[in-house]
Amino acid sequence: MSTGGADEIRVAVVDDHPVFRLGMTALLSSTAGLRVVGEAADADGALRVADIVRPDVMVMDLHLGGRSGVEATREIVGRHPDIGVLVVTMLDDDDSVFAALRAGARGYLLKGAAPAEVERAVRAVANGEVLLGPVIASRAVGFLAGARTAGPVPFPELTDREREVLDLVAQGLSNVVIARRLTLSPKTVRNHLSNVLTKLQVADRGQAIQRARQAGLGQV
Repeated sequence: MSTGGADEIRVAVVDDHPVFRLGMTALLSSTAGLRVVGEAADADGALRVADIVRPDVMVMDLHLGGRSGVEATREIVGRHPDIGVLVVTMLDDDDSVFAALRAGARGYLLKGAAPAEVERAVRAVANGEVLLGPVIASRAVGFLAGARTAGPVPFPELTDREREVLDLVAQGLSNVVIARRLTLSPKTVRNHLSNVLTKLQVADRGQAIQRARQAGLGQV
């Protein structure tokens, strides 16, 4: 592990898989200018590390057992906007990518990334930049290109996340499946759905689905 220095980037590693966490810690610790100052295996541990250690960068997986890395990222960035979160995960689907970025992550790499790419991403995130792996970057470009040609957003009174949940509800998915798709807890999904019902002034899930499909949501 590095001996310390004023210009060092202080990094914490958050991953529920001990072998990967050990490997990532070893990689970062052997890289000049980086120092691992904390580790965590779940979201609560990540929050404790963020509060106590205040690293420059947190390398964050999205699968963290009971609570997702997306939720952890949102809370960490909300409490400590100076901490840069770099997601390193196996998940390369659009829902995971954009959920993490909306939560405040500054970087997103897949676990197959080369050591040099991980180092470059950590340094970029520490410097306040946004860095996406090649596969993720191409997805983001495609998403933004589609957004430019899209029509008016349905239900502007909803947040992006609430609209996303409503869209999946309108597809007929259960709360458990939606939670897995968005890397959220089922309780968080229930809370979002409750907000949707209130804002749309509908009585139940069935009425929300009807309104959503009338507005063009729920199309598979």
